[in-house]
Amino acid sequence: MEAHTESSKAKWAKALQVSTSGYYTWLKERSNRGARHKALKETVSRIFEQGKGHYGAERVCGVIRAEGERASFKKVKAIMDENQWVSSHCKRAPRGTTDSRKARGSDLQNLIKGIEITHPFQALVSDISYISTAEGRDYLCQIRDVHTNLVLGFAQQSRMTADIVLKAMSSAQGRWQIPKGIIFHSDRGSQYTAREVMEQISGYGFRLSFSDVGKPGDNPWSESFFSILKKEIIHQKPCATREEARQRIFEYIETFYNIARAQKRLGYLNPRAFMSQCLHENAVSLP
Repeated sequence: MEAHTESSKAKWAKALQVSTSGYYTWLKERSNRGARHKALKETVSRIFEQGKGHYGAERVCGVIRAEGERASFKKVKAIMDENQWVSSHCKRAPRGTTDSRKARGSDLQNLIKGIEITHPFQALVSDISYISTAEGRDYLCQIRDVHTNLVLGFAQQSRMTADIVLKAMSSAQGRWQIPKGIIFHSDRGSQYTAREVMEQISGYGFRLSFSDVGKPGDNPWSESFFSILKKEIIHQKPCATREEARQRIFEYIETFYNIARAQKRLGYLNPRAFMSQCLHENAVSLP
């Protein structure tokens, strides 16, 4: 009916045994669908860009819903496929760096196993992973709050020695009012069981906790963080120098991961916003 203008719409409606009003309703709905599709495409584009190309369709849908709008996974995925907006994530298994199979300290306890983490500053986790560069490996030590995923402190250097943990701890303590009694969990690698490291952590009033021997899976929070970081900024564009790696990781953590990266477990808030929300509920201000 729309393509044939040689006869009136009324004659075509009669010939096709449809109502004229139904035809015009169809035209209006088609126009509305087009407008809705255009608006959704603009929203998907905005969120994908905000996520720096790291969000897949599920995360984009989650952010849209967190903003109070409706989103169909099927439609969002179709738009992303149509425009070749592909998440930077790839199927690479995270690889740990520290080896605790021969670690000392049979009396070291795992305090985090089986407990329910319900609020910020209940437990911290830390681990070390290598960052490949054309100059050789660099090492990153991070300390995160388990409940909020917020990176509280981190340090990078070319050698995987105990002082990298001390530097990361100093970074976290210098920026956050971390309460005494908190659990500090890591593996049993020599960097964490070194006397000076254990003394410093205990001196802060933290309770030392260690993964069971040969079980890096006891620290999935750190494994997940390193996997995400490497997928989003290292695998796609390898670093030429250690200094480049340090600058890119600093920027990633401070300007994206902590304050902008929407996370499903946090209701599609970023870690700092989720931390702020949790502390606000308990009438505590961010330091």
